[in-house]
Amino acid sequence: MNASAELEDLSDEECRALLSGHTFGRLAFVSDGGPMVIPVNYGFDGRSVVIRTAPGTKLHEAPMTAAAFEIDDAAPDGAWGWSVLARGLAFDITDTLDEHSELLRKIPVVPWAPGDNTHWLMLTVSTVSGRRFGSPRG
Repeated sequence: MNASAELEDLSDEECRALLSGHTFGRLAFVSDGGPMVIPVNYGFDGRSVVIRTAPGTKLHEAPMTAAAFEIDDAAPDGAWGWSVLARGLAFDITDTLDEHSELLRKIPVVPWAPGDNTHWLMLTVSTVSGRRFGSPRG
């Protein structure tokens, strides 16, 4: 671990650029009265995170609730790392007909998990924050 590295806040623009440049993260929401964090593949249009999913816990519990989405990366030895947290409200947009939802469903989200991933969840990003320390080499 790099104990001498300083923790630095990421700007809104840096956070959104990192969200745009990745496809794997974690969706967090409340399920059965407690926290639930599920790894997912996603897309990001600059203001919303979109996820394709099969019927199940995410689709049943997350819509119409406050939720969070997180991405990160770090060196195995702890020499550097960063994380981004997006927070907002989650919605099932599978059958929503507004223009924004229709555009989100065109984002090429390719789930790694097998199954009937024909449903769409959206997290409207109301706030983003991020931090980093150290510097990746190479």
